[in-house]
Amino acid sequence: MTDVSITPGSASPASFLLRGTAANNTLRLVGMDSTAVVEEARIRHDLSKTATAALGRTLTASVLLATVLGKRSDSRVTVRVDGNGPLGWIVAEGSVDGRVRGYVRHPEADLPLRQSDGKLDVSGVVGQEGELAVTRLLDNGEPYTGSVDLVSGEIAEDISTYLGVSEQIPNAVLLGVYEEGGRVYRAGGLLIQAMPGVTDETLARLEANVKAFGQITDHLRRGSLMEAMHAITAGLGLQLADSAQDARFECRCSREKAADSLKFFGPEERAEMMNGGGQNVHCHWCGEDYLITPAEIAALNAQEAHGLA
Repeated sequence: MTDVSITPGSASPASFLLRGTAANNTLRLVGMDSTAVVEEARIRHDLSKTATAALGRTLTASVLLATVLGKRSDSRVTVRVDGNGPLGWIVAEGSVDGRVRGYVRHPEADLPLRQSDGKLDVSGVVGQEGELAVTRLLDNGEPYTGSVDLVSGEIAEDISTYLGVSEQIPNAVLLGVYEEGGRVYRAGGLLIQAMPGVTDETLARLEANVKAFGQITDHLRRGSLMEAMHAITAGLGLQLADSAQDARFECRCSREKAADSLKFFGPEERAEMMNGGGQNVHCHWCGEDYLITPAEIAALNAQEAHGLA
């Protein structure tokens, strides 16, 4: 079992997931400490404080959803949040193996802290009107997209609504990002799924635990993900898996794919790129830039001329 905790001022731990069951296998739990993942996203995309919280929650949710909905070891789930707030859209892709990537339309978008409680105004920056869509692969390998209207723009409530309405999965979802000293100090999430055979008594106890639980980042700041999972299932007999799973911000872009994208341009456009010293290709998912040189563009032209492209 991997359990990671940090002390004030220490470096962010590697991100990881924990899985477990409770109440005689009638509750399924997936937890994620996404601190390192969200901090990397903040740096890569130069995110504002509130944008970091919004994207961080969505990145975490995408991995939790992939774990619950994925049918294969290579399954991926894409979450897209289209709200009417200044942030624009949020897109995150999470994989069963713990890989995740994502970005927002306007990374600089920010709002003052809420006057009501002094917390980040994620709902305001995302917007309370719009749509949350989740795309996953069915058993036959075909993509399927389900969507729901946004209910709050806080992400966790919207994900929970999606699971209940589109997937017919009774659930509880908690997501959080806590920033301190100009960096992501703690981030994580919990997804609890009710399984067949769950009793009303178990659901009532879980509901009481969730109400008393508070913010997940408060638990992660005080202790660990494992302790948070025990707290949310107090009195329900949590059984954790023997080991944790690593999670990481990892994009599927590459220099080769960036060069291949120039195939969609015509010969005259590519000639202009060569005369201009090459072409920069930017990956929106991870913020990586690839400068494709004139020689590489010429090689692409030669491949097309010989029918190899």
